[in-house]
Amino acid sequence: MNIIILGAGQVGGTLAENLASEANDITIIDTDPARLRELADRLDIRTLDGPASNPSMLAQAGARDADMLIAVTNSDEVNMIACQVAHTIFNIPTKIARIREHDYLYNDRALFGSKSMPVDVLISPEESVTRHIKKMIQHPGALQVLDFAEGKAQLVAVRAYYGGPLVGREISYLRAHMPNVDTRVAAIFRQDRPIIPKGDTIIEADDEVFFIAAQRDIRSVMSELRRLDKPYRRILIAGGGNIGARLAESLEQTFQVKIIERSLPRCQLLAKKLNNTIVLHGSASDRDLLIEENIEDTDVFCALTNDDEANIMASMLAKRQGARTVMTLINNPAYIDLVQGGVIDIAISPQQTTIGSLLTHIRRGDVVAVHSLRRGAAEAMEAIAHGDRNSSKVVGRAIEDINLPQGTTIGAIIRNDKVLIAHDDIVVENNDHVILFLVDKRRIPEVERLFQVGLTFF
Repeated sequence: MNIIILGAGQVGGTLAENLASEANDITIIDTDPARLRELADRLDIRTLDGPASNPSMLAQAGARDADMLIAVTNSDEVNMIACQVAHTIFNIPTKIARIREHDYLYNDRALFGSKSMPVDVLISPEESVTRHIKKMIQHPGALQVLDFAEGKAQLVAVRAYYGGPLVGREISYLRAHMPNVDTRVAAIFRQDRPIIPKGDTIIEADDEVFFIAAQRDIRSVMSELRRLDKPYRRILIAGGGNIGARLAESLEQTFQVKIIERSLPRCQLLAKKLNNTIVLHGSASDRDLLIEENIEDTDVFCALTNDDEANIMASMLAKRQGARTVMTLINNPAYIDLVQGGVIDIAISPQQTTIGSLLTHIRRGDVVAVHSLRRGAAEAMEAIAHGDRNSSKVVGRAIEDINLPQGTTIGAIIRNDKVLIAHDDIVVENNDHVILFLVDKRRIPEVERLFQVGLTFF
């Protein structure tokens, strides 16, 4: 595909890196020449220095032949104007815009559409991150929780703890031990190396295990891999920005929520907006404040400011003072592997959380959901199978007979409202939603071709 990306920040750069590795023609526009040079030196992409929404700049980027425009600059208004220019002058088929301002999103039906602002897909990083954190709070002990088929099935990542019932046993034991719960271990990461699980694969302590199951069975399966954590009740949020405020608003009806914010005017605004959240004026790095607010009784401490270093330091302090679980927002990808799994339980990357929403609209074939996993090292995909045995490479075939690329597994099939965990003898039918897990993202084009009707595999 010929894709133009506007904005070379963390999201734009991460997206360019993902797409360039998949044989797409990528042009990225930004006003930061140093950042553009850094990307051009590292990736096989074209870069242009200039204002992203200018018609002449878009023309120079090849807008007349572009298949897609992805506007992810730091300005909502620039992103919207760029989509308008792309539609009116260049007739680019697909236009995606990152929109952060809640007022725009609140009026999205009136503002965005073919007869108004021509944005085909809206991406809101703050909403994506908020949903991501909320799911992990709802599933204590999970490293990642992903929905497929509108939540009918979920893919969950957990760290196997010493003493868990399944630790030290073969995966096949799970089915014998839990005959009434159907699940599949999709992948295992051991010391950052992927392992494609088989029935005789033995799960070891500290393995990062990805399993898929019907939503109702998730908690039961988690209990086999680790000591099942008690449900969370008390949440302390550091940072009252967009993400912190949205998270508090979404949790305050079912959890005891407190939020710490440095800015007094922002505190006053939050106090008016939030109904059941305690708003505290101060610094999350203030040890005395944390002690005063009974940090030792806090179930989850979420550091959600815009400053990575401040988030990390506040999280380390909260953990040392007794917080049960610490979740930390980190924008710099280089920091994530350094801190996660130590004092900080879960590092949250806005880029990787947002990237899946974008990739869903870029994948070929009928792909309805894409999730980036392991900080971008792996991917989970939901694709719809179409056709029959003569026109499709998957329909009418048992899972064991499908020629899957190396490093790819089918985790489940959703047929109508029923979740079918992928066993070798299950035959894929027309309109099935197939959940795939890829540990080698270089194989994505091969998987896409599997789900394109009438195309040969190679």
